[in-house]
Amino acid sequence: MQEKSLRRLAFISAMLLGFMLVLVIQLVRWQAFEHFRVSKRIKEMYQAIKVIAPQRGLIKDRDGYLLATNSFQCDVVASPNMISNPREVADQLWPLLDLPRQQLVEALDGDESYVPLKRGLPLEIGEAISDLGLMGIDVRVRARRAYPGKTLAAHVLGFVDFNGNGFYGLEEKYNGLLKGKPGRLEWSRLLGFSKLVSSQDGYDLILTLDRTIQFMVEQELARGVKEFQAEGGTVIVMEPRTGAILAMANYPAYDPNLFYATLPELFVNSAISEEYEPGSVFKIITVASGIEAGVISQESIFYDEGSIEIGENTIRNWDGKAYGRVSLADVLAYSLNVECVKISQALGARSFYEYVQRFGFGQLTGVDLAGEIAGELKLPGDGQWHESDLGTNSFGQGIAVTSLQMVTAIAAVANDGLLMKPHIVEAIADGEKIAPIRPEKVRQVISKATAHEVTALLAEAIPKEAPAAQVEGYSIAGKTGTAQVPGHGSYRREASIASFVGYAPPDDPAFVMLVKVDNPRASPWGSKVAAPIFKRIAERLLSILGVPPDYVRLACANSNG
Repeated sequence: MQEKSLRRLAFISAMLLGFMLVLVIQLVRWQAFEHFRVSKRIKEMYQAIKVIAPQRGLIKDRDGYLLATNSFQCDVVASPNMISNPREVADQLWPLLDLPRQQLVEALDGDESYVPLKRGLPLEIGEAISDLGLMGIDVRVRARRAYPGKTLAAHVLGFVDFNGNGFYGLEEKYNGLLKGKPGRLEWSRLLGFSKLVSSQDGYDLILTLDRTIQFMVEQELARGVKEFQAEGGTVIVMEPRTGAILAMANYPAYDPNLFYATLPELFVNSAISEEYEPGSVFKIITVASGIEAGVISQESIFYDEGSIEIGENTIRNWDGKAYGRVSLADVLAYSLNVECVKISQALGARSFYEYVQRFGFGQLTGVDLAGEIAGELKLPGDGQWHESDLGTNSFGQGIAVTSLQMVTAIAAVANDGLLMKPHIVEAIADGEKIAPIRPEKVRQVISKATAHEVTALLAEAIPKEAPAAQVEGYSIAGKTGTAQVPGHGSYRREASIASFVGYAPPDDPAFVMLVKVDNPRASPWGSKVAAPIFKRIAERLLSILGVPPDYVRLACANSNG
């Protein structure tokens, strides 16, 4: 009997010991290994966090007109695992969602926890669906970027995707400032506390861009591309004194409101992200460099033989002709390749490329837009440069530039030889606080005297070289360009780029403008294609900017003097 009691006691003790051992193991597991998961689960059950989205900053033109703003839309999502009567729910929803009833029934009949039904609904539709109070149907309000001008300045602005991230243009470059900082609301059902961290809305951007000028430029560019049967084109209008960009347009363009339905290649801002050989507009750089270095002067006389040998290559004038005795103004007016080669030879490779770099080629301009490239500039000693490049580069062949680089360099000539950093944001605003962006000087490229000499030569050459660019009542300083397009190891016979760069009035420039037209089929020549587009834009631009005709300005200047 006693032995039986001892066995029973031992069994009970073993059971108790086993139970305690299991309990200890479980306590160790929960405390040491499952602590994080359990704590997280408890926190999820009794503490909630709601993210408060900030408002993205606005983008305005120089006069305060909205170019990019925010609108609100609704997305409707379903949790079919919470819906017991999918047919009844579908009966109420399909007229509001504008979806086939049977399609909606199939979407609602399942055990998924998340099924998107419709995106981008107007607020009033979202409110109507919310008022139905349907179990398992959630209406989510989200901000969406809106561009009131549709295609207006699309390549400057860029776009914002559905996740609130900026791509291309200003939206990408200033994404960190524009998007703001989210806030959050925390509360605990268990401990009964709440904590609010307010969101911080994004900063607004005020641009140098003028909406009226931008619209007009886009209009005339599109007209010109169609008229001359071209593949596309670019126009940039800049204030030479400040580097402020008044307009930057590419054609074809796109609507950033519909970025999701747009071919990606249309997003690229050709003005800063695509390079090309500039052709004869680059002769302005060669002539300015030669005058500044003292190897030529405004009175220089040349004898043009029509061809010249350099680096075992023969270079000829664009038309194959020999012009004989010519002035420096004639070199520009007749766009003589041979005489530009002579100027670059007189400068020598070292001096020539120092000036080319001082004008900003082969490097970024630093413009405040996403996606800028530096172009291509071969230099002596880099393994790619050949002696013949000194000749071809002098008239804009064998060197690759961007449209913005080219117009910025010519703006330096228009601005008494002072190169300015191009910019498109005039100020950054935080509510009532406005921080202006001051114009930034880069360097004095050539002297004021040299700049004035080059300007006089360009103004003198226009009636001979590009009468189609002339505006009645106004003098124009400028130069045409007709460039070949590189292909696989040679130039494409059927392709060309026609361009014109100019500024007005020459003595006190209100603007500098570059017009570039890609592969025009009607004519390859800058004088026939780009110059007329320049004229049409310049006529309207001088009126918008309130620039009086030459006889009025000069009469006023003489009377004041």
